[in-house]
Amino acid sequence: MKNRLSKLTLAIATAALSLSFAGNAAAADNPIKIGVVTFLSGPAAGPFGIPARDAAELLNDEINKGALPAPYATKGFGGTPIKFNIVDEAGGTTNQVTQYRNLVNQQGVDLVIGYISSGDCLAIAPVAEEMKKLTVFFDCGTPRIFEDGAYKYVFRTGPTATMDAVAAAMYLKDQKVKVNTYAGINQNYAWGQDSWADFTGAMKEIFPDAKMATSQMTPFQSGQYGAPISALLASNADVIQSSYWGGDVSGLILQGAPRGLFKKSLVVLTAGEPAVQELGAEIPDGTVIGARGPFSMYAPKSELNTWFRKAFEARFKVPPNYESYKMAQAILGVKSAYEKAQAANGGKAPDQDQVIAAFEHLTWTGPGGEVSLSRGKGHQAAQGTAYGRIKHVKGKTEFVDVERFTAEQVTPPEGVKSEDWIKSNFKQ
Repeated sequence: MKNRLSKLTLAIATAALSLSFAGNAAAADNPIKIGVVTFLSGPAAGPFGIPARDAAELLNDEINKGALPAPYATKGFGGTPIKFNIVDEAGGTTNQVTQYRNLVNQQGVDLVIGYISSGDCLAIAPVAEEMKKLTVFFDCGTPRIFEDGAYKYVFRTGPTATMDAVAAAMYLKDQKVKVNTYAGINQNYAWGQDSWADFTGAMKEIFPDAKMATSQMTPFQSGQYGAPISALLASNADVIQSSYWGGDVSGLILQGAPRGLFKKSLVVLTAGEPAVQELGAEIPDGTVIGARGPFSMYAPKSELNTWFRKAFEARFKVPPNYESYKMAQAILGVKSAYEKAQAANGGKAPDQDQVIAAFEHLTWTGPGGEVSLSRGKGHQAAQGTAYGRIKHVKGKTEFVDVERFTAEQVTPPEGVKSEDWIKSNFKQ
């Protein structure tokens, strides 16, 4: 009897989760509740988490007003207002799992959008499946999410670290950079490990005669980089790659530039764009900067991008960085999926399963251009990217030698692991 009751309880809970969207949409004054998770404290907050939060707050308000350009002019999600509950990503994976469960069980959110840290995404993905809650990763880059797992409830609306690493190596080749030796400095967890593995793999294919001089793996947000900078200087590498983000990338620039690191080697910062706003002229000329996709200064001209930049700058007095773009991209992806599901449901509010079905393999347009869920069985985004070199001219920051790469150039085909694709010399 007890077993039958527990099965009945589970069935009722599952049905309630499936109907949560429709239930909230039933009343005009009952908004769709969305948990948003990003860094609000700690060294990752200022250059990364806060710009993502700001984009979420902006879109929450402007979507509810119906103030976006087409095709996003409908108020709310299909006419139903949305309400974000924004929480802090700081505190580590155990804390994030606890907080996720609280968002679902105690706060009663209809879905979750979040996570900058790859470690957090790896921890949250199986919990989202367990709790049967639609969860959208907007930023984290480790390819392991969908290469090592298959999920119904988890989506990622941004590209993986493979894109950044492969495009960086291709950029060096296309710019005719002389590379006899190369080195790396990365964070010693999933994001940094995967970024370095993909970069070294790509370099072996593109620069087969080049030698790896040294690899420096440091704790996340360690703050002090004297010893690894000394090792990099001693290596005499022609090129130094770093996927550092947050306080780490700022620290590397502020501590490495005075010691001549950026003069001795060509430094490639695959996730360096947020530091441009923060540090400006303190980033040495010639540094190669990535924005983890076609975002910020690399975003294409469009009505949506113009609206987004103007609205963001008017409200926050600074331009949006790539975290802002990626948060907006995720929110607009969910809005597109919801309204597609609603249309297929005869104009009635869709349930969670209908939204998930509409989301799979979806293509939509964000401020950074077109994005398609064409990998990970329709749950993983593929997108192009760009790299350029920073140049300071009369007090202004410019980007020169900008080169763009299509999604097909820098993304493994569906069902192929990054490591295997790179070893195949990027065969599509």
